[in-house]
Amino acid sequence: MKLHRGLITFAMLACAVVASAQSNANRVAVLDGQIITQQELEKAADAELKSLEVRRLQNESALAQDKQQILSKALDQIVAEKLLDLEAAKQKKTKAELLEAEVDSNVETPSDAEVDAFYEANKDRIPIPKAQELPQVKQYLVERSRTRFRDMLVNRLKKEHGFKSYLEPLRASVATAGFPSKGPANAPVTIVEFSDFECPYCGGLYPTMKQVEKNYPQQVRIVYRQFPLTNIHPYAQKAAEASLCANAQKKFWEFHDSMFEKQRELSIADLKQRAVDLKLDTQEFNQCLDSGRHAAAIQADIQEGAKHGVTGTPALFINGRLLSGNQPYAEIRDVIEDELQRKGLK
Repeated sequence: MKLHRGLITFAMLACAVVASAQSNANRVAVLDGQIITQQELEKAADAELKSLEVRRLQNESALAQDKQQILSKALDQIVAEKLLDLEAAKQKKTKAELLEAEVDSNVETPSDAEVDAFYEANKDRIPIPKAQELPQVKQYLVERSRTRFRDMLVNRLKKEHGFKSYLEPLRASVATAGFPSKGPANAPVTIVEFSDFECPYCGGLYPTMKQVEKNYPQQVRIVYRQFPLTNIHPYAQKAAEASLCANAQKKFWEFHDSMFEKQRELSIADLKQRAVDLKLDTQEFNQCLDSGRHAAAIQADIQEGAKHGVTGTPALFINGRLLSGNQPYAEIRDVIEDELQRKGLK
């Protein structure tokens, strides 16, 4: 019996020692005999740690994008040189003679008025006095013209020689299920747009996306994700919530279009008036908007966008390929066309 009790006592002491060791290993500070644990510390720093993690993911995404751009640029250079060599041999010319005939002879020399107009349009970004800068502006415009004609030549030769790239673009796996969308569900190209209803650049992209819809009605599906920049756009959060309240009544795209067409009218009163104008159930809409029912969903969108490298708006993921900023139609079209070609649809 004494032996049995001794074993129990020893076991209890051993457990106490282990528990004490674990507690000590988990402690980050002691104050007046009270232990502050690692878990307590991480809980206190939770918001900032999450923000730090988002920044880490954004940096990783940016590095991956930079690597892909470097590889793509290097491939373009290799292909261009090979195509120019082939064409020069075909025409029985040197490469320099080919470029002179096809590129340099077409380069446009800007007039003094064109140089002056370019300077005036961009002078806020040019710290050098006008008299010193004008010759550099002129040279820049000449080089821009040369690049344009060289690109035209290379693109023509790519088509003639059946060029096809197998370098796989960098893609992000962005969720699309359950978010507002338009276009065929089985479209070969999906564009996920992270946007902010108050953002002027997003407003600038709005007509471009309309053009995409018009020109690719069967080939493109568009999915909208929220990314309100609340630190600079005071109405963006509630505008985003309002769009999801309208979505609950199957009027997302009507509400979306109305806000981008009248971006100066995004106050709470304006949003509620839109619900009236679009013949929504206003009682349900107002209750939804006032309650902040969709605030958590919007934060989830922001978190996902940030994880995939979104740092500002607008940001497009075309079959997972990121295009940042208010891109011109031609840039978006080129990626769409490349995706269709990769799927054998061109």
